[in-house]
Amino acid sequence: MAVNSPNSPRQKMINLMYLVFIAMLALNVSVEVLDGFEMVDNSLGNSSGTMLERNRLIMDELTAYHAQNPEKAGEWYRKGVQVRAMSDSLTRYIGELKLRMVREADGRKADISNIKHKDDLEAASVVMLSPVNGEGRKFRNTIDTYRDSVTQLVTDPARRAIIEKNLSTQPRSANKSWEASLFEQMPLAAAITMLTKIENDIRSSEGEALSNILHNVDIGDFRVNRLNAYIIPESDIVIQGGSYNARIVLSAEDSTRQPLIMVNGEILDTEENGSFSVRADRTGTFPVEGYLEMTGSDGSVTRRPFAGSYTVIEPIATIAPTLMNVLYAGIDNEIGISVPGIAPQDVSATITNGTLTRRGNMWVARPSSIGQDVTISVSARTTDGDVRRVAIKEFRVRALPDPTPYIEYSDANGNPVMFRGGGLQKAVLMNASGIKAAIDDGILSIPFRVTSFRTVFFDSMGNAIPEVSDGSRFSDRQKEQIRRLARGSYFYISGVRAVGPDGTEREIAVMEVRVQ
Repeated sequence: MAVNSPNSPRQKMINLMYLVFIAMLALNVSVEVLDGFEMVDNSLGNSSGTMLERNRLIMDELTAYHAQNPEKAGEWYRKGVQVRAMSDSLTRYIGELKLRMVREADGRKADISNIKHKDDLEAASVVMLSPVNGEGRKFRNTIDTYRDSVTQLVTDPARRAIIEKNLSTQPRSANKSWEASLFEQMPLAAAITMLTKIENDIRSSEGEALSNILHNVDIGDFRVNRLNAYIIPESDIVIQGGSYNARIVLSAEDSTRQPLIMVNGEILDTEENGSFSVRADRTGTFPVEGYLEMTGSDGSVTRRPFAGSYTVIEPIATIAPTLMNVLYAGIDNEIGISVPGIAPQDVSATITNGTLTRRGNMWVARPSSIGQDVTISVSARTTDGDVRRVAIKEFRVRALPDPTPYIEYSDANGNPVMFRGGGLQKAVLMNASGIKAAIDDGILSIPFRVTSFRTVFFDSMGNAIPEVSDGSRFSDRQKEQIRRLARGSYFYISGVRAVGPDGTEREIAVMEVRVQ
């Protein structure tokens, strides 16, 4: 055949980049990372365009064969048209999802080619995961339908396996659906890039299907009428220190003969079987160009040029606390650490002024000294076996804020209630055991142990009558004073001393109580 679809090795181009989405729990994503997503998205868009053109060439051959012999080629031509129509429909749907996400972040006049709020963490979730109008489940079902429909038209088991792998929607975690793992709390730039990646997979799968359909046409009646040279890279994006790997092939390949390949000014050794590798020591975009020559049986030489490029980027790592922008001394602070393209077990990290340990998929940082910043350094083992430091980030260390004292009781439905001051019924006060304290501000949720407190009551002359507690519990004298209070009376709980998980004892706020 004169045209060959993208082979599965090009899918390796995808794998290195898209583990970046594991790291998107980070609360603060730098401008450089967001711009990196835009660069990856553009690279994928160019790759999709190239595959779209290759698929068009295959369809052109099917159309030509159908025109020459509709009786024999008609069935395969109709299958090719069906695959092309399903692919175009699904990619249009993806384009609509991208536009909706960008409009959610930038407004109705949003421009998808000039996204203003790349770091928006809500737009993708609203469009894809909204309980009422979320498109996530529909999108997953649409991909499943497309994958199942296309694989039914493919007779080659190897190509079917490639398509099923490319378009798998199996959940990446037992706790999350496929769509939630891709779009929940995902920066807009990352979500757009992921959709482009899926679009890229669709065009790749379309090429695999069309190639198989073309292969099934009776080639005894149709002869190869053109030759084309292609670069098939494992990845267009390479981490500095890694290697750019690609295979350069003639689209109508003859296993009995090897073509002459000139790449970047040097002849490729025929023993490499078209495989080309170059060390990526510098960042930037680098060309891969040359030509391929094949000698025909009549001695004539056919030359086909090729050109491509690859991009070398700095390693990107994310280091972010899961609950806050600072670390607190004396407690366990959960940290999310990941490196795109690197397996979690190949990532290591160290910390100054404290300890840092791995706990499941998270890391736990425990700073030692208050007021002294900590530095977290992340290293990764690359595919070449080298261990390289990929990121450094500093965090401020603060003492835990003061907790708030409260009286805990149960409402009519049995739900626990935290009373922090104001009016409270005498019956509830009489049944309360004592005082508790905790930090519960929506960010931190940390209990403290109350060691002592005092109540201050006032007699009819306005004289203060202080009473000291039994640890965290009301003393008998305090209970008796509460029992004597009339409705509308006030008393104060002061001198509350509490010990936090950092071992520090502190005196916290006064609480005013009015008897209802």
